[in-house]
Amino acid sequence: MKTVVCIKRVPDTETRIRIAEGGIDTSGVKYIVSPYDEFAIEAALRLKESTGDGEVSVMTLGAESAAEQLRSGLAMGADTAVLLKGETGMDGLAAAKALATALEDAGADLILFGMKAADHDQQQVGPMVAELLDLPCVTVVAELESEDGTLVCHREIEGGTEVVEVETPAVVTITKGPYDPRYPSLKGIMAAKKKPLEERDAEVPADRVRVTELAYPPERPEGRVVGEGPDAVPELVRLLREEAKVL
Repeated sequence: MKTVVCIKRVPDTETRIRIAEGGIDTSGVKYIVSPYDEFAIEAALRLKESTGDGEVSVMTLGAESAAEQLRSGLAMGADTAVLLKGETGMDGLAAAKALATALEDAGADLILFGMKAADHDQQQVGPMVAELLDLPCVTVVAELESEDGTLVCHREIEGGTEVVEVETPAVVTITKGPYDPRYPSLKGIMAAKKKPLEERDAEVPADRVRVTELAYPPERPEGRVVGEGPDAVPELVRLLREEAKVL
């Protein structure tokens, strides 16, 4: 089974964002593979290991600098990588169209996405790619199994687990579940330098979504101590009712 995992280059989730004129100040920002995409890579690798054969490819759409994140996927154990060079913004449909064009001839049995990207958090691109390719799609999958050309997808829902079976080829978006990403070994990091990484230009439609303004969240007012022990309860209740208006 050939699996393509679509990943995204995003700022480190521990980065302190600084707003600059017209956008975010990217100087000094460290970039990583979006965490949910790492879960998807891990899911693909475990599927390959469970069957004993197959191929895992990682693909991304972005600037040439995104090759670093593809190498991270190769170091984890992916076999090949594809960099689609093109400018991306907040328009999920534009990204989905560029990815779908590249995936049409990829011959993938399974296309995996992270449930969402850590930067824009839209949860759109995976299902949009499925729609554009006319493929079945299962979202927010916590655990995935392959049985004779059928994918068994476990989705966590309120009060239980929903099991969805879908025939390949298919698109699946992955949430964490048991898929804690493995740490690349030194051998894997060295091997990643020799694995094939294809670069090609992507046709990305014009971005129809633009950011008009960025602002920091309002500062929270300082807290105050209203008393100690049981004697403070009446005053606390009064403040919650009359000032905070939450009671």
